[in-house]
Amino acid sequence: MTASAPSIDERKFVVALARGLDLLRAFRPGETLLGNRDFVERTGLPKATVNRLAYTLTVLGYLRFDESLGKYALDAGVLSLGFALLSGTDTLELARPHLRAFAREVGAAVSLGCRDGLDMVYLETIRSETALTLGLASGSKLSMLTSSMGRAYLAVQPVDVREALYGELAQMAGDSGAQQVKNEVQEARVEVDAFNAAGCCYSFRAWHDDVNAVAVPFRDPRDRRWLVLSCSGPASSMGEEVFRERVAPRLKALAQRLGDTV
Repeated sequence: MTASAPSIDERKFVVALARGLDLLRAFRPGETLLGNRDFVERTGLPKATVNRLAYTLTVLGYLRFDESLGKYALDAGVLSLGFALLSGTDTLELARPHLRAFAREVGAAVSLGCRDGLDMVYLETIRSETALTLGLASGSKLSMLTSSMGRAYLAVQPVDVREALYGELAQMAGDSGAQQVKNEVQEARVEVDAFNAAGCCYSFRAWHDDVNAVAVPFRDPRDRRWLVLSCSGPASSMGEEVFRERVAPRLKALAQRLGDTV
């Protein structure tokens, strides 16, 4: 279970539901099929539990079982939930024309995202026709530690929630990736600590070797959750100075038009 909160009311928390959602979250961008072994490794659940959950999700239309391969794929039920989220996000409809104008003006990709467990997920991405950026689309997930979007989200969380997230991220990495995550946490802390002065968070070649990015958080006027705007471009042609002096001020102004900023 990846929900970070100061406390959970065990009387109301449905463990079986949380475990089923963990199975659906086990799929990563670009992956179409996962087997029971993959689910066990990624969720830490017993094989017998995974079998029951996968069967239930298949019956309900959220997973589809490929008998020839012995693996599961996401089915239409998950897609319908995604469309329900996107179609119900008034802020997304409001933001789209602004994102298009911003992408044309800056000549880069601009995205709107939110938290999804221990990752950040893209709700929308608009690319400039001239932008040479990675082809991430709606539904793509990013690291909360190395992406500017994740760092911006962390920056506006209460200290106890942020520290709990750092701990969960380190725990998820396990012993094999502990040192890498420790380094990523330290780099994220530097950016988060600089947020109050900068009003944004940067990621220079941290998430990808040839990607620089900046992100600004704002509260959705409708439901008051934190959303994050980010702008990314190739590091080879859009250096740190471009993002600090040209892109960041424009992105902060856009965030202020869309919702409440810090």
